[in-house]
Amino acid sequence: MPTPGLILTGAKVRTLDPARPYATAVAVRDGVIAAVGDESDVRDWRGPGTEVVALEGAHLVPGLVDAHSHPVWGLDMATGVDLSGVTDLAGLRAALAAAERIDGWVIGHALDHNAFEGRPVDRTLIEDVLAGAPAFLRLYDGHSALATGAALAAAGVTGPRSFTQRSEVVCDAEGRPTGHLVEHAAMDLLAPVLPRPSYTARRARLVELLSAMAATGLTGAHVMDAGDAELVGSVAGETVLPVRLRFAPWCMPGVDEAGLAELSALQGRGGRHWQVGGVKFFMDGTVEGGTAWLEHADCHGQGTEAFWPDPEAYAAAVRHLHTAGVRTATHAIGDAAVRHALDVVAALGPTGRDRHRIEHIETAPDDLLPRFAELGVAASMQPPHTAYTRADGTDEWSRRLGTTRAAHAWRLRDLRDAGATVALGSDWPIAHYDARAVLATARAPRGAASARGAGLTGLEALEGCTTHAARAAGEAEVTGRIAVGYRADLTAFALDPVEAPADELAQAPVRLTVTGGHVIHRGE
Repeated sequence: MPTPGLILTGAKVRTLDPARPYATAVAVRDGVIAAVGDESDVRDWRGPGTEVVALEGAHLVPGLVDAHSHPVWGLDMATGVDLSGVTDLAGLRAALAAAERIDGWVIGHALDHNAFEGRPVDRTLIEDVLAGAPAFLRLYDGHSALATGAALAAAGVTGPRSFTQRSEVVCDAEGRPTGHLVEHAAMDLLAPVLPRPSYTARRARLVELLSAMAATGLTGAHVMDAGDAELVGSVAGETVLPVRLRFAPWCMPGVDEAGLAELSALQGRGGRHWQVGGVKFFMDGTVEGGTAWLEHADCHGQGTEAFWPDPEAYAAAVRHLHTAGVRTATHAIGDAAVRHALDVVAALGPTGRDRHRIEHIETAPDDLLPRFAELGVAASMQPPHTAYTRADGTDEWSRRLGTTRAAHAWRLRDLRDAGATVALGSDWPIAHYDARAVLATARAPRGAASARGAGLTGLEALEGCTTHAARAAGEAEVTGRIAVGYRADLTAFALDPVEAPADELAQAPVRLTVTGGHVIHRGE
C-alpha cells in the first residue's frame, strides 16, 4: 500500500548527510525521502493527497533509534508493581505489603540491588509482609529475580539445579533455595506458574508502549530478543507500527547445528516496520548479580566464569553464523567478556569487519578500546544505566568492581576518541525508553561514569541514535540520515538536540515523529 505523500517545511533540518548538512524542507513519498532542500525543492512533490506540515522553526533530524531495547519481551518483564522508586529494605517491604495481587500473586519489577543495603538477596527479608502470597520480583538488571517460598513451591523448585548456561538457584548451606534466581534459565523455572496477561491485553500494551516511545522521538529500535512474531505481525497487519523494530533472537549455550540453521533461516523475516536481522549472544551477566565475566574476581570472589560454560563453543557458534552471513550482537559487560568477544571477531579475519557488535561494555581497560575500530566492531552502550551507580562508589556495582575497574565505567568518550562506532540505547525496561534521556545522559553520564567527564558532544550523542545506530545494524545506506532515497524516519524537536544544554534536552518538546512516512506523533 503506497504511503501518502508528506512535505515538511519551515524546519531547521540537520541532515547528518555530508553532501548537504542543512536544509529547510523535506518531501516524502512511499515511505522514502524524495527531496531535501528548501521550499522550491519540494514544491513539485505536492499532490492531491499530500499532507503539508509547517514546522515553524522546529529542529528536524533523522529519526532517533534505540540501539538496544526489549519492547515485546519487556511487556512481561515490566508487569506488576513498579519498584524502581524503592531505595531501601523498609521501602521494599512497604511497597510489597501494599501491592495489588495479580491472580493471587505479587509481581514486581525494576528492583534495584542497592535496595538490599548490602545484604544477600533472600526471601526471608520480605516473606512476612506478604501474608503467604507467592511473589516474584525482577531485579532491574533483568538477569536476576527474588521469589518467595510459596512461588518456588508452586514451580516445584526445592533445591539447586544444573543448567547448560551459567545460571543458579541460589541455596543456603542446607541446600534450601534462598529465593535468589540468577540468570535466565533459573528465572525461567517460574515461568509456567506466573500469571500472564491475555493476548488482547498484551496487544493493547504493545501499541500503547510503542506510541509512547514515538512520543519521545523514537522511530526505531534494535530489539535484542526474538520478541513475539505472532503478536507483532498481527499488530503490523492491522495498523502502522509506531516504531520500526529490528529483532535479534537469542543463541544460547547448548545450541546445535539445527538450532543455528533455524536462526539463520529466520533472518529477513518480517513485515511492514519489523524484521529479523541478527542474532543475540550472552557472554556474561551483570556486575551486581555477580555474573559479569571479569579478568579478576569481584569483591565477593565472583565473576570469573563466562555465561557460556565453554567459551569456545560460543566462538564456534559465532563462526557458523558469520559464515552464513548473519550479523551478531554479544552481551558483554565485564572486561573478560569484552576481550573474548573481540578475540572471536578478530579470528574471523577481514570478513568480520563491520558485521558484529558488542552490547553494554560497562568496564573495559585501555588496551581494549582501539580494538573496536581496528576490528570494525560496534560498541552498543546504554548511558541511562549509569544512573544505577553513584559517584562516591557506594553502590553495589562500584563496590563489587573496586576502584580501578569502576574508574573504567561506560567509556563512551574514550571509545569515540578511539574511532569506534558507538550506538546508543536504553535497554528498556532496564532503563526508561525516553530517547531524550538517552541523548542527555550520553552527554552527561551519571554515577560512576560522571567523575571523568566522559560524556559525548551533542553531535556525537545524536549520531549515536542515528548514523552510528545505522552502522551497528548494517543499515547505513538506507537510514540514519536525511537524504534522498533514505527511509522517511524523522524526528522534530522544539530545541536543537545538538546545541541545547543536556538538562533542557531531556525535557525538550517533540514536535513531530515520522516513521516510514507516517506521522506517528504530533506535539504542541
